[in-house]
Amino acid sequence: MQKFLSCLFDQLMKSWSWMLLIVTAILIKWVSLYPDWVERNYTYGIYPFISRIQRIIFGWLPFSIGDLFYAFLVLVVVFRTSRFLKLLFQRKLTRRYFASGLQQAIFFFLFVYVFFNLLWGLNYNRLGIAAQLNLQVKKYTLADLDTLTTAIQVKLNHYADAANEEQRDSLNRKKRLFKESDRAYAYAVNEFSFLRYETKSIKPSLFSYLGNYLGFQGYYNPFSGESQVNTTIPRFLEPFVTTHEIAHQLGYAKENEANFVAFLACRSFPSNGFKYSMYFDMYNYAIGEVRRRDTALAKNFHQKLHLQVANDINEYRDFYRRYRNPIEPIITWGYSHYLKANNQPAGKETYNEVVAWLIAYYKKFGIAAL
Repeated sequence: MQKFLSCLFDQLMKSWSWMLLIVTAILIKWVSLYPDWVERNYTYGIYPFISRIQRIIFGWLPFSIGDLFYAFLVLVVVFRTSRFLKLLFQRKLTRRYFASGLQQAIFFFLFVYVFFNLLWGLNYNRLGIAAQLNLQVKKYTLADLDTLTTAIQVKLNHYADAANEEQRDSLNRKKRLFKESDRAYAYAVNEFSFLRYETKSIKPSLFSYLGNYLGFQGYYNPFSGESQVNTTIPRFLEPFVTTHEIAHQLGYAKENEANFVAFLACRSFPSNGFKYSMYFDMYNYAIGEVRRRDTALAKNFHQKLHLQVANDINEYRDFYRRYRNPIEPIITWGYSHYLKANNQPAGKETYNEVVAWLIAYYKKFGIAAL
């Protein structure tokens, strides 16, 4: 392993490689300051070609090649860290070895930064769907929030009745879940042409059970173009999570935008199960914001919930309570800082910002558009 890694880095870390990576990193940082340019030339120029090629190459595989890539990286980090600590404790750590290791670490992070942004990450700096729909996303009042939550709760209660057990169970099968998520975007593109999704690449995460302890429901791998879904979470969450991850594939990198795009996709799709999943998620975001401002109003909303919704909320809470552990807050802290570093200053709270988008949407298109 040590010999293989040394040979690998020796081949990569040529002087011209350093120069190319450094120049490219500077250009990426400079370009990211111009959202108009990113939207026009990257998001709707280079990126569709890159993502389509990725999905053609890896999408047909029944397993996630991206997860295997992540597993390999973890093994490399564990191996190199353990070797470093072993030499440190044995007092055999030389300056030459330390300098070489530091150089390799800098090269590795520079390499990942450049390819992450070239393959997908520049989408964090695009104009986004607010510009596409001409939405005025701004601060909202408690009255705005009350109107939104009321409208969403009515829809949620309706689909709690409409989505029977057979429909809910059918979406618990991965193949059907992913096929129907693809169809959701096929419907959405009729109303929103920019949501065209071709050559699907949606897969169950190989780390689903681990994800329950780390606190993730799904993720997008920019190096393989695959969307991974944690298929061990409660069944009523899976449709919205899947459409959220597809939104990332379409270039909506920010979490609030991916949430909003998933809302549009599920809303367009004539599936009670998908609509219930979406309104369940949107309600949780909205009621969370209500609770922060007025606990009495939040309690009033809770009393009006359909029994099925109340039961699902309890199942949802019990599920995450069951997997709570000391590591999760550390992972959440790290992920929050990753989001902040990628043009999402609210960190993990960025997901909740979809509330502002929903309010802007109904103010522009009317409450019936929700």
